[in-house]
Amino acid sequence: MQLSSWLRIFFAVIGFVLFLDGAILIALKKIHIGTVLPLLLGLFFCSYSIFYYHIERFFFYHFRLHSIWRFGWLCFWVWFISLGYFFHYLANNTPKLQDTPPVAAIIVLGSGIENGQPSATLAKRLDRAAPLALAQPNAKLILTGGIDFGETESEALVMSRYMQQNYQIPASQIILEDQSTSTELNLKNSQPLLQAQQITIQQPIAIVTSDFHTLRAAAIAERQGYTQLTMLGSTTPLATRYNAWLREYFAYVSGWLLDEY
Repeated sequence: MQLSSWLRIFFAVIGFVLFLDGAILIALKKIHIGTVLPLLLGLFFCSYSIFYYHIERFFFYHFRLHSIWRFGWLCFWVWFISLGYFFHYLANNTPKLQDTPPVAAIIVLGSGIENGQPSATLAKRLDRAAPLALAQPNAKLILTGGIDFGETESEALVMSRYMQQNYQIPASQIILEDQSTSTELNLKNSQPLLQAQQITIQQPIAIVTSDFHTLRAAAIAERQGYTQLTMLGSTTPLATRYNAWLREYFAYVSGWLLDEY
């Protein structure tokens, strides 16, 4: 009895935190699997803690369903352990701040805009890329991203305006890749733009993205033929960091299934 009471409290607390996290971020229009899944898990855990005895009694008297129920929990814990390993891997394998060697181009991967402005995550990426672009004015700065749902301007255009207004980076240094909707397309569509500047993907190129995203972005880039990569990772805002990591977990799995790397 004492153990079941502690389990109910545990699931209630975890469920409330997850539900609140997902609900707040979804209310802020950050709708993706990294916010929807915590919301659904939180709702499930809260419901389970409230109806714990009724649920356990039901499955106790329905043997076949009880087996499925236990198997479902087994699958959940296997997934949860794999998620924990992935989070640990991200935390310990993201690139640290470093001196960047001379590069021919700098590619900044998109991360969404909100009401015509870079999202907090995207602004961090642009802030990370700006010092390098200023230090190496001969390096072309490729800003990537098409038109987001509900927006009227491309992500690349919004990024360009941000860089010019906040860092006075000349428009002549900036190239817009404004058709892509994914990391794979960001990098693929950048290739003809590089070629138009007599830059090959075998030359030194810096790719700027969020810290948690550098591993997958590098894998995709190498698969496409980029050979001399310097990966620069920007910090992810704490408020959305673990939601972004959760989203990246599923993106990593889907990328592997789709043979992106």
